[in-house]
Amino acid sequence: MGTDFALAHLDIQPGSFIRLTISDTGHGMTPEVMSQIFDPFFTTKEKDEGTGLGLSVVHGIVKNCGGTITVYSEPGKGSTFHLYFPIIESKVEEKHQEYTIIPPGSERILFVDDEKAINDIIKKILTSLGYTVETRTSSIEALELFKAMPHKFDLVITDMTMPQMTGDVLAQRLMKIRHDLPIILCTGFSEKITKEKAQAIGIKAFLMKPLLKDETAHTIRRVLDKK
Repeated sequence: MGTDFALAHLDIQPGSFIRLTISDTGHGMTPEVMSQIFDPFFTTKEKDEGTGLGLSVVHGIVKNCGGTITVYSEPGKGSTFHLYFPIIESKVEEKHQEYTIIPPGSERILFVDDEKAINDIIKKILTSLGYTVETRTSSIEALELFKAMPHKFDLVITDMTMPQMTGDVLAQRLMKIRHDLPIILCTGFSEKITKEKAQAIGIKAFLMKPLLKDETAHTIRRVLDKK
């Protein structure tokens, strides 16, 4: 891949790449839709018909391989995806995969996300690990619940992008009620808030979507065990 292409795509290094092209003759996409297709949980499907995780996961895999994805689409003219994977010049030494034990817990967690499907998935995962979990799809409702029972929960996990009140604002209001409350903030890769900004607010940990069971479980234990 030439230097000019690498300069236009700062997430890759100049070098040799394999390009995989996938095209369709479907409805195509508007520029507004195209700008969001790799955002976790973004979908144009009807409610309960899609999670919006497919392209986000693909983007993460390609990026972790050192590659990138370009997209061309117009309404009524279909879409074309180019996936670029770096060519490995030398053989990589194989390493045996190490399996880690996913740590369980028994604490009480309030999970807040405006997508019900996400709440249901995360509740099922955390409950399987032994936690008692309550969920809310409204940050306003979550705040009111916490005001009424500020010592009911040992931990709050909140999404960043939500209507009415964003996760960082919710976190600050919760900590005004109970300053020792540990909070984990979840967000997609396209969000403007960073791990450093989240920590400056007083948030204990920062998780990128889509949430993985292993990473989420270890983060929860790390935060709760520091209390």
